[in-house]
Amino acid sequence: MELKTYQQQVIQDLESFLEYTQQHKLVGEAFNRYWEDKIGPYNPLTGQGMRPYKNNVPGAASICIKVPTAGGKTFIACNALSTIFRAFPVEKPKAVVWLVPWSNLLDQTVKNLSDPDHPYRQKLDTLFNHRVEVYKKDDLLQGANFNPTVVQEQLTIIVMSFASLRARRKEDRKVYQENGQLAQFAQHYKDTSHLLDNTDETALINVIRSLNPVVVVDESHNAESDLSVDMLQALNPSFLLDLTATPKENSNIISMVPAIELKKEHMVKLPVIVYNHHDKTEVVNSALHLQQNLEQLAKEQHKNGGRYIRPIVLFQAQPRTGEENTTFDKLKQQLLKLGIPKEQIKIKTANKDELKGVDLMSEKCPVRFIITINALKEGWDCPFAYILASLADKSSAVDVEQILGRVLRQPYVMKHSHPLLNVSYVLTASAKFNETLQNIVKGLQASGFSSKDYRHKDALPEAPKPEETPQQSLNKAFFPEEYPETPNEDEIDTGRISYSLDTPLPPTASSSVISQIEQMAVQQVAETEQRIKEQEKSNTDNIFSEMGEKVQRYQMRDAFAETAQQIVLPQFFLEVPTSSIFDMETGAALLNQEVLLKGFRLSDEDTKVAFDSISSDMYKVDLHEAKKDDFTPSFAKIEQQQVKDPIAEYILAKPKESQVKDIGHQIMQLIGNMYPIAEQEVKIYVERILSKLTTEQLRDFLSRKYSYTDKIKKKIRSLADAYAEQRFNEQLKIGKITAAANWKFPVTLVPGALGAPVASSLYEREGSMSNFEQSSIMEFSSLPNVLFWHRNLVRGKGFAINGFKSNHYPDFILYTKSGRVILLETKGDDRDNSDSEAKCRLGNQWAQLAGSGYNYFMVFESKAIEGAYNLNKAKELIGQL
Repeated sequence: MELKTYQQQVIQDLESFLEYTQQHKLVGEAFNRYWEDKIGPYNPLTGQGMRPYKNNVPGAASICIKVPTAGGKTFIACNALSTIFRAFPVEKPKAVVWLVPWSNLLDQTVKNLSDPDHPYRQKLDTLFNHRVEVYKKDDLLQGANFNPTVVQEQLTIIVMSFASLRARRKEDRKVYQENGQLAQFAQHYKDTSHLLDNTDETALINVIRSLNPVVVVDESHNAESDLSVDMLQALNPSFLLDLTATPKENSNIISMVPAIELKKEHMVKLPVIVYNHHDKTEVVNSALHLQQNLEQLAKEQHKNGGRYIRPIVLFQAQPRTGEENTTFDKLKQQLLKLGIPKEQIKIKTANKDELKGVDLMSEKCPVRFIITINALKEGWDCPFAYILASLADKSSAVDVEQILGRVLRQPYVMKHSHPLLNVSYVLTASAKFNETLQNIVKGLQASGFSSKDYRHKDALPEAPKPEETPQQSLNKAFFPEEYPETPNEDEIDTGRISYSLDTPLPPTASSSVISQIEQMAVQQVAETEQRIKEQEKSNTDNIFSEMGEKVQRYQMRDAFAETAQQIVLPQFFLEVPTSSIFDMETGAALLNQEVLLKGFRLSDEDTKVAFDSISSDMYKVDLHEAKKDDFTPSFAKIEQQQVKDPIAEYILAKPKESQVKDIGHQIMQLIGNMYPIAEQEVKIYVERILSKLTTEQLRDFLSRKYSYTDKIKKKIRSLADAYAEQRFNEQLKIGKITAAANWKFPVTLVPGALGAPVASSLYEREGSMSNFEQSSIMEFSSLPNVLFWHRNLVRGKGFAINGFKSNHYPDFILYTKSGRVILLETKGDDRDNSDSEAKCRLGNQWAQLAGSGYNYFMVFESKAIEGAYNLNKAKELIGQL
């Protein structure tokens, strides 16, 4: 199981934030600069920008990742742990406290993180060299396979519920009590400053505090009450990672996933189709027939080689004090009366759980109908749940927000053959429909979505009944047998439900309702897919639309807007088989390095790395507490003889094969993500390098692992770039790669940190620039033939020359009065020439293929590489265009 594109972006955002932390020392300053560079400075008067860092838990970095329901928060967290621990010294214990809101979610989390066949555990095993142990609180209280030596050698994950930290119940108070089973940790303490007052040093809470753990707060938006700062501080965390669909007001968000990203990856059944009926009977009737239609489509899909789906209806009943079970049983009896087999119906309430032990995803499972109120809100998941049918009183606003998220997950995380199997449905009968819709919006918001993610239709109201005359009222009172009572709208009239297990829906009024629902669904799926296509062509980061008015946007200058909006810059496209989903009508897909690296195998490459040039000194950035109330990194020069890995001698005493695997694991931890190169490929390559070293060389490797790792990363990247360039040239030679117009200037710009105002800029303000970049653009913009210039943005915001380099973003785009587009890349004379040479070759190839109206210049201050120019020569040439 690999990360989805948006999940990779989340991990990249985390890596970027940690780089800012290392660069700016203080976490608060790093957070503020991180967002200023993305969306601009914070303005407390307008509310634009990200508000400053909140020091929620003094002594720990506290950050939040916003991911909608079904976005894979747990899998993101598993990958994030490796990224976080790379920011700490290798010798720091890799201890994690994983907090969950409910006991049933705790059991589920422990099971998934412990199961060697589960994708979560498999990812953790890959990232942490199969040295992973997952504990529940009871395991730790008994000291089961839990001691200082074990903790030092593995990733230790302690899964706890929020309630465990409150110590209200007797069993929870054990965390704070003396525990002889944990005495080894007390003996191991060198510093006792972590001990809580009036708490024995052997208490589990003090053991956890001694580990200075990373704390993962999972599903915090579903917590029954807020986790207090005191409870979190009780853990003495070094780092707090909060994953939630709805961050709290004081959350320090570093990454947010827009809902459309989940739809693009087929993670969710959106939009939600909402249909309001006249009464409960119609709701039940529509639910039964819609389920039947969906199941028929699912069977056809399965017959044609698709995945198995058995659509399920969730009947949400109105709670009644003292009558709950009777209400559910009564609904069940009514469904049975319609001929639905007993085994297809289950009740799930606070007091009655017929789903226990049932695998709803199994092909052998018969369940199609589940009756509940809101018991499904806590940690229950079944992607087969398609229809939420609310049977609340007609006079009520339907309270659906608690369980709406249960029908949002997409089966098998894939697009299904029929549009109706790619959306979810809410059926209601409420006179207060507008209030019901607000509750649906709340439910979507609680799951990280918005009001854009549902569509609704309200059935026409019934004609008003004529008022009774006084005589009619008297007649009803004295002759009741002649005036039968009108059925209570609260009751379900099974006589009005035309349902059969074996026959299709007859042509009645109810089929008209189903037809309307299905037409809405098909239309909305088409509109959503069109929105996705338009969004993919847009040059605006999704996160900007997610943040709304918090983002400072700048307009094109009126003098240049009309001209700029006509410009479409070419990018490279690769010819693809005609059966693919195309980005262009010609059957060509936008090129990227990942495509060019298909077939790349590190196992085929040489392992010659120039280690001789490694300096005897190294610098490591460590995260630690610099002040009482802040968490900061500091740069510390480390002399070679001072470096002593606590387990270095232990590793070197092992057989050579084990040495290679153990040291290789440490190197993999430092290398991090080298996407799109597979982790396993990198791991095998690193072990090949290590296997050729002597014991003394491996000892030196351990003492200077950061410098060695940098060399290995550069070697791998150079090999990948060389392979990609060779493939690019081959495909170019045979005409498989072409340049075609594709990229347009965005109407508004979100530059983030602002550069100095320089005349003739395309937008009202442009992005920040280095000293050499700013001095260069001042020179070029002053040329009489230059109409306007633009500071090209990076990280997906601006124009990229896509090719054998992983997206080359030139620094500037110039437009001349003669109609030429000039891409300008500026380089200080101290830049790494190997990378610059490759970018220069790519840029010049782009200009050649783009056509006569395009030029590319790489400009150095004075010393130019082959194919590039110094500043004076470039100015002379551009001035003639």
